[in-house]
Amino acid sequence: MLKRALFFSTPYCLSLRNGQMVIHTREAPEMRKSVPIEDIGFVVLEDQQTSVTLPLLNALSDNNVAVILCGENRMPNAMLMNLDSNRTQGENYRAQIEASEPLKKGLWKQIVEAKIRNQAALLRKLGRDGDKLKPYYMNVKSADADNREGIAAKVYWSELFGADFVRSREGAAPNNLLNYGYTILRAAVARSIMSSGLFPSFGIFHRNRYNAFPLADDLMEPYRPYVDELVHALWMRGHKQLTKEVKSELLRILFADTRFDKVLRPLDVGLTFTSASLAKCFSGIQKKIAYPVLE
Repeated sequence: MLKRALFFSTPYCLSLRNGQMVIHTREAPEMRKSVPIEDIGFVVLEDQQTSVTLPLLNALSDNNVAVILCGENRMPNAMLMNLDSNRTQGENYRAQIEASEPLKKGLWKQIVEAKIRNQAALLRKLGRDGDKLKPYYMNVKSADADNREGIAAKVYWSELFGADFVRSREGAAPNNLLNYGYTILRAAVARSIMSSGLFPSFGIFHRNRYNAFPLADDLMEPYRPYVDELVHALWMRGHKQLTKEVKSELLRILFADTRFDKVLRPLDVGLTFTSASLAKCFSGIQKKIAYPVLE
């Protein structure tokens, strides 16, 4: 079931009643709207004056809703996540922790291949030379030992946004749009990881000691081109700032079409396929992570 994504950029009051999120403003408390908790997948709380009750937060957590909290700069800063979201969580944790180095190196190889293939597909879709990336996704070595991901990225960004563009978190636009889109994607990936009974702090390749979600950073890589496509469309329409309109557009990345073999699913649903397949890889049930092919 496709879940709803709710974005609050003005100071609403949010509470729980009869399994529903109740939404109203202080100025007009009698004018209330309600949304069933079971229909919600993501909640983005941007305005610093938003009030949320504890029963509502617990209900959202119990239903594995990703609640994203924004800082004073209106950028995503933290996320509420359930600590017990899967019945076989303990068993999955053990399989994940005990995963051998050869297995993790092979999984990272798959991730890099899928990422570069989707980057190449996006370039072709936009009329650019995606074949430039073919040498990089062909014959990726175990653990991407020769860093084809990094080398391919330089070619990719140059083709996508021009030779002068440099991808950097602190760089010029459209880096700001990319940052926001990736943060939303990362939250969605973390949610799917938890729902599959995996622990987001145990990564495959990413191991920064200050990173609480390295597994999300690993698993999201092949999905980044879906954000890139959306940002490119916004950029071509002249959007350079993170306005309310642009943020709402970027939140729609969760509903982008993703294709798995002959099955078309929204990205949010596709992430559950990917995270569930990774859990099976850790458990030895299957050998390949399920990733969509960008069309």
